[in-house]
Amino acid sequence: MMRLRNLVFGLLSLSVLAPILLYIDNFSSLTPSFKQEFLEDVTALILPADTSHLNVLPQGESSAVRKEPIGIVYTDNSYKTVLTDKDLQLPDTDRALSATDEDAQSRKDDIIKQVIQSSNQEKEETWTDRVADQESHQLKQQSALNSDKVGKRDALLTKINKQTSQSPIPAAWERQLRDRLIKARVYLSLPATKNNHHFKRDLRMQIKEVQCVLEGAIKDSDMPKNAYEKWKAMDQLLEKGKQMQYESANELKKFEAMLHSKEEQLRVHKKQTMSLTTMVEKLRATLHSTEEQLQEHKKQNMFLTQLTAKTLPKGLHCLPLRLTTEYYRLNSSEQQFPNHEILDNPLFHHIALFSDNVLAAAVVVNSTVTNSKHPSKLVFHIVSDRLNYAAMRMWFLVNPPGKASIQVRNIEEFTWLNSSYSPVLKQFHSQSMIDYYFRAHSANSDPNLKYRNPKYLSILNHLRFYLPEIFPKLSKVLFLDDDIVVQKDLTGLWSLDLKGNVNGAVETCRESFHRFDTYLNFSNPLISKNFDPGACGWAYGMNLFDLEEWKRQNITDVYHSWQKLNLDRQLWKLGTLPPGLITFWKRTHPLDRRWHVLGLGYNPNVNQIEIERGAVIHYNGNMKPWLEIGIPKYRNYWAKYVDYDHVYLRECNINP
Repeated sequence: MMRLRNLVFGLLSLSVLAPILLYIDNFSSLTPSFKQEFLEDVTALILPADTSHLNVLPQGESSAVRKEPIGIVYTDNSYKTVLTDKDLQLPDTDRALSATDEDAQSRKDDIIKQVIQSSNQEKEETWTDRVADQESHQLKQQSALNSDKVGKRDALLTKINKQTSQSPIPAAWERQLRDRLIKARVYLSLPATKNNHHFKRDLRMQIKEVQCVLEGAIKDSDMPKNAYEKWKAMDQLLEKGKQMQYESANELKKFEAMLHSKEEQLRVHKKQTMSLTTMVEKLRATLHSTEEQLQEHKKQNMFLTQLTAKTLPKGLHCLPLRLTTEYYRLNSSEQQFPNHEILDNPLFHHIALFSDNVLAAAVVVNSTVTNSKHPSKLVFHIVSDRLNYAAMRMWFLVNPPGKASIQVRNIEEFTWLNSSYSPVLKQFHSQSMIDYYFRAHSANSDPNLKYRNPKYLSILNHLRFYLPEIFPKLSKVLFLDDDIVVQKDLTGLWSLDLKGNVNGAVETCRESFHRFDTYLNFSNPLISKNFDPGACGWAYGMNLFDLEEWKRQNITDVYHSWQKLNLDRQLWKLGTLPPGLITFWKRTHPLDRRWHVLGLGYNPNVNQIEIERGAVIHYNGNMKPWLEIGIPKYRNYWAKYVDYDHVYLRECNINP
């Protein structure tokens, strides 16, 4: 029974000590004076000597032989205190346990283990609940004598809770506050902080305030009352700085990612650039090669075009042969034209035509007569070379120009036209001129291949500068080229007043390349001193010449003088237009453009309205309408004046 009573007594002691042990966990955080007061209060909490109220124990046992249990106080800082067998060992008594009572000892051990397990489970609950339960149990077991001690203990607990709630900063918080001060200084040196002037100013101010708090503080008790507020304010700023660093790091990562992306794009761009550069170099080489080929093809095309222009089609070669044969079969009386008496009459409208192309001359005469309102007033003066003279006469004997009169002459009849009189004839027979025209090895490489046309070697081309000598009794002559077509009545030209000028012509300076600098060499001082490079050019093909003014201004001598100066072809290349521009400089009267429309022999874009309105259309260029290379859309203007059913044309296979 004694053992059982001791066990019950131990349990009662445990019920008293358990809440005290739970309080001890917070004991270390108390101030020294408060600890001492708390220990004194705990020491006073002992059981009274009078145990007469413990009726569960047998009354026969003397209380003198019992000792009070030893109060063990744990002062560690952990809430996780675990009770062991040693912690709950009961004190020695004068009635020790009997060694032979093994069953009672075994039961004791089991009870102690159960108590340890129960105590360890109770420690998982909050300390507030445990205190309430233990206080309730203690009030039931203790007597009224201990009521004043219980009140004192409650006051002690209230004081502990109040001090704990007012001081949330843990022990050694002065050292932690200094650590935060160091951390704040580190934040001041970071780039993100330097860029945020507002945060930088607040952090410096907070550092100064914390330094003021820490001045003279050696231990925690030296801290002022506002230390916690400074702690809290510093923590808030440090948290803000941490967030700024985090955001700065994220921005840096984004920037690095963007930079990496840009670098990748740059590498791709460099590769593309290198690829494009290589492609450009290849294209440039290809373009250069193509340009060279184009230039070569242009030269070949020009040569072939010039060759085609020089070459007489088989039909046109056949026609003069056929006509010449028929002409010489005629007797002398049949070879004469009527109306000899009006050939020198200045009252008629005289037209000069110098040609070796029978079919072309026929179109000029036919179109002029067809569109004339007064064909009986027309007198055609045709001059041809020795080879085509008979054929020309035979054609117009067989195909007379209606009511108009016609004269066909041989250039050989002009005995006055010789090399001693004409400088150009002298040049034609020079060796340099022969070499210039007939050196085949240089023909393809000469950029001025168009000037190598043998027509420029024909004196027929230069007869236009000798009109007063050819027609000494006439006052006005209309000069026509053999590559024109007359579409309107030309009677109005003879009534025009040239205002003292010798030449009446249509100007061609609507395009910049038809000015004087196109035809003349202005690098030569003779040209640059006497002429304006921007002066407007004009066209041969349809020109009205006042022979009276011609003679008065001595135009033929002007022509001869410039021809002598151009012996080495340094002033202009060959042809009749450059010397014509020089000879008739400031002696040309501009005519209305509708009298003469040019470009049908080289320009496929001549305005259709201008063609329809033109009195004379001119196939100037290499693409003559009687050649296969002629521009097809302009061919019909010429072909409609050709009688393709004529017996001679059929025999020579000349078709539209």
